Amino acid sequence: MESNLFTAVLLPLALSLVMLGMGLSLIPEDFRRIARYPKAVAVGTICQTLLLPLIALLITQLVPMQPTIAVGLIVLALCCGGPSSNLITYLAKGDVALSVSLTAVGSIITVFTIPIFSNLALKHFLGQNAAIDMPIGQTMVQIFLITLLPIAIGMTIRQRFPNTANRLEKVMSRIAAGLLALIILLLVVREGSKLPGFILQVGVAVLLLNVLSMLAGFSIGKLLKLPPSQQICIAIEVGISNGTLALAITAGLLNNPEMAIPAAVYSLLMYVTGFGTILYGRKVATTEGRA
Repeated sequence: MESNLFTAVLLPLALSLVMLGMGLSLIPEDFRRIARYPKAVAVGTICQTLLLPLIALLITQLVPMQPTIAVGLIVLALCCGGPSSNLITYLAKGDVALSVSLTAVGSIITVFTIPIFSNLALKHFLGQNAAIDMPIGQTMVQIFLITLLPIAIGMTIRQRFPNTANRLEKVMSRIAAGLLALIILLLVVREGSKLPGFILQVGVAVLLLNVLSMLAGFSIGKLLKLPPSQQICIAIEVGISNGTLALAITAGLLNNPEMAIPAAVYSLLMYVTGFGTILYGRKVATTEGRA
């Protein structure tokens, strides 16, 4: 498969389908809920947009890794949770309404934060004269076109044709999952010779990012005395990044497969820790029900 087809077509298409599927599940009420949970939404949003990248930056200082891998890890941390975090929150008996609200807010904020912070990461790890550049204005437009626009289209279809939206949502999810699996496979094939050298540093880094961010989100929610369901939700929303968006940015917009390795490994690993979180959330919900 040609590199330009992979980066210019498959990646944006997969992400757009994921976001369209998410839009098909959203209604205006999901955004109005933000006013009902101002404290929880503020805490989750701050943790997603500020705390998570700081944790990633700390990991890059603790775990030896190549500069391109470090940039990929930062970009991954900048991509707030997507539909996967909503699903895991639901299965873990967390606050799904809050999860959807945080995903919606995060999708809007990251249009601005990803280009700005990614540029800072490029300059910090690759130097001022780095060959790779991310034009902020152009990147904002591209992220808008492959994230917010499909969400808006999906919400419009849901509002006008609810039955059609319910059918399309299931189809979009399956197609997007298949494309994501293909993308990860292609990345592994293209970087196969370098993969053994990356796997240890990337595996440790993404596992630390996943676990530490989840623990941080949960601990902050507990410290601020949020309900257990919201604590679980914030832990998942902070701990489960949007690996598909990170892949689209690193392998697509930046056209650097090495930077995409953390997102590819993370997209597989997060379901392992996500499963553990689901078990924990269900146990908490059962305990709360008996109390």
